[in-house]
Amino acid sequence: MGRIVGLFGVRGWVKVFSYTDPREAVLNYEAWLLGEKGKWQAAELASGQRHGKAVIAQIVGVDDREKAAELVGKEIAVPRDALPETEDGQYYWMDLVGSRVIHRDGTELGKVRYMLETGANDVMVVAGEQERLIPFIRDKVVISVDMAEKIINVDWEWD
Repeated sequence: MGRIVGLFGVRGWVKVFSYTDPREAVLNYEAWLLGEKGKWQAAELASGQRHGKAVIAQIVGVDDREKAAELVGKEIAVPRDALPETEDGQYYWMDLVGSRVIHRDGTELGKVRYMLETGANDVMVVAGEQERLIPFIRDKVVISVDMAEKIINVDWEWD
């Protein structure tokens, strides 16, 4: 959902780089998970708001700058069951990670390692015999997505 990137003021507020759209949507979830290096701990959002182009937040129990400084660099996640259901043809990036990517000719290109937002379109980073960046453009590059089988079929020239 985001990452804590800095401090805001002296009363424990932090600056958040939000991955959500709109940015302040990260504040819609009171139960946060804060983590780094695969270790997560529960946290509760006390307050937050959009502040210019940034988002600022205060975590319950973090009431001074020193405690807030310990959170800088931590990733923000929310429990899966807190997320809204996706509509048909929409996907959470985390659900695409690990999917096998298969070219229309049957060649397996690898598995989705992670997704990137480039502004123009989303991009799958696919790890196989080599790493490939494949645009996630429905009906043009991405032919089909089978979430049950975790397979993404693409029509993309990799040479």
